[in-house]
Amino acid sequence: MDRSATHVVLIDDLRSFLDGRHAQVARTSPAGVELLNRYRDQHLDELWLDHDLGHDDTIWPVVEVLERAAFEERPFDIGVIIVHSANPAGAAKIAQVLRRWGYRIQVAPGSPDVGYLDGPAVAT
Repeated sequence: MDRSATHVVLIDDLRSFLDGRHAQVARTSPAGVELLNRYRDQHLDELWLDHDLGHDDTIWPVVEVLERAAFEERPFDIGVIIVHSANPAGAAKIAQVLRRWGYRIQVAPGSPDVGYLDGPAVAT
């Protein structure tokens, strides 16, 4: 396994990394689950999670995959999970749940690392 390359996954419906860093990006929870499962037997340096993924979609299906893996004593090999959601209650719940399963969590609402590449979305 080559650890010289950095493996980063971002699950967010609208935002991207503002510094242009290389990352695998999923915009929905089903795409996030699929992407996470690609890293099942690999090291993932960073997993960035947003809570609200548009319409009725949330990050919870992804969190459930992480929980199930830890419950089955095969947790994902993730350096750090960064919860960058602007939803404080959702972010706190994600952090609480995943910490309980032994994942290393950072809560970073409003992180300057992620944002809207073309400015914030405006409701029309």
